[in-house]
Amino acid sequence: MRTNITITILIMSIALLLPQGAEAQCAMCRAVLESEESGKTAEGINNGIVYLMAIPYVLVGGLFYVIYRKVRS
Repeated sequence: MRTNITITILIMSIALLLPQGAEAQCAMCRAVLESEESGKTAEGINNGIVYLMAIPYVLVGGLFYVIYRKVRS
């Protein structure tokens, strides 16, 4: 039981430290997007963000649909 708590605390600590590395890239992305005049890179990054944001919703929606069908029949 004690190892489960230790592992949980370790995983939570690592998860809290990871976003700091991701925030460092934001300034670099902004500099690239502001320096380009055509806007193609900005459009590509925006499409990528929407794609990454939509996938979890589609998966969870599909899971709920499958559960709904199983419960209904």
